[in-house]
Amino acid sequence: MKRNNLAYQIFARYVILLLLGLGNLIVFYKIFTPLTIYPTSYLLSLFYDINLVGVSLIIGNYTIEIVEACIAPAAYYLLLIFNLSTPMNTKRRFFSILFSFVALLVLNIIRISALSAMFVSGNSAFDLTHKALWYGLSTVFVIGIWFLTVYVYKIKEIPFYSDYLFFKKLIQRPASHRR
Repeated sequence: MKRNNLAYQIFARYVILLLLGLGNLIVFYKIFTPLTIYPTSYLLSLFYDINLVGVSLIIGNYTIEIVEACIAPAAYYLLLIFNLSTPMNTKRRFFSILFSFVALLVLNIIRISALSAMFVSGNSAFDLTHKALWYGLSTVFVIGIWFLTVYVYKIKEIPFYSDYLFFKKLIQRPASHRR
């Protein structure tokens, strides 16, 4: 019975992943847009006179629109995939998801704030820095956060593979039943 319960739990984890992946990751965008924009606006207001209009930060004559890609819903989803495709108890899973999401949120707020400050100050490295962060370091952020989560929560299992091994063992016949 315990094996069946574990199989149902694995099935439930993957159903959740599939359901949250539907609809262009709108759930992540809706949750993390205000969690990103308001702290970013506050952080920038410590240095600039800023107006927040919808998803746009207005600093002097500059308007910085925080588009969906800036919110990074796919990055949160990837972290959730890593977490839900790894066997662990519910308490550890909750805290590892919370930890990884907060880490990404903090890094994202710092990234957007730093890029905004570079843009407003006319820093010549803005375009290169923005592209480097967008094309290269965004994936490094997510992988780095996952590795940090694995380290902090002492996760020994491997995403997907550990579930595969469970099912492989479940369907293999015991050696005593083989002919």
